[in-house]
Amino acid sequence: MKKGILIIALLVITGGYLYFTGTQGDFEPLGRLAFVKIANPDMYPGHIHSKLLADYARERGSKCILVVHYGGSSNYRCYMEGDVYILELAYVEKKQYTPGINWTEVWQEGIYGIPDDKWTYRSDGKEFRTLDEALAYIKERAAEHGQEGPIPLVYHGTVRQGDIFINQGCGFPLYYKIARKYYGPVGAYFYCLKGMIFPYLNNPYRNFEIKNARALQYYYTHNMLNYE
Repeated sequence: MKKGILIIALLVITGGYLYFTGTQGDFEPLGRLAFVKIANPDMYPGHIHSKLLADYARERGSKCILVVHYGGSSNYRCYMEGDVYILELAYVEKKQYTPGINWTEVWQEGIYGIPDDKWTYRSDGKEFRTLDEALAYIKERAAEHGQEGPIPLVYHGTVRQGDIFINQGCGFPLYYKIARKYYGPVGAYFYCLKGMIFPYLNNPYRNFEIKNARALQYYYTHNMLNYE
């Protein structure tokens, strides 16, 4: 009984400390934005998820919010959604993309971190060799738009095929790497767990996305969600 109380107390103290440091650092990790794509392109002014991002920023009194992605063909431009500046950053794999989850890779990188030379990064069509360079650019753009305090951080989270619950989707590895860079391994684990829970408590479209996930994945992979 005493051990159980001690464990709960340690978890509360650790969680409180990490929450405090997260609101004092350069970035405040929130979590997953969405489960599946609803429209493509999926980040542009007026898109349902773009409006949701702006709402998350306003709730925190922030003028900017950063959403991270897995890099595809997009230039991941930053843009205004009403009065909120949406910052976009993608990691670009140096090896060929393969769908699904490589559990060996997840285990190794969860313990030792993601190698610095594994990816390059892209924002506003600009390519960056290192995460430091990419985040310096992001912070510079945020400052230009009046950002004060930590920048809220989410990962896109959409899954193009297969399980949407275990697979955390687009941008999750970069979210983890940024959290680990600023808050260490324990902080990263905390923010990843918090991030996985986040959409269930905050995304007003969660029920629609979950209920229609298979259909929306089919529409996306068959070019039926394009609204360009």
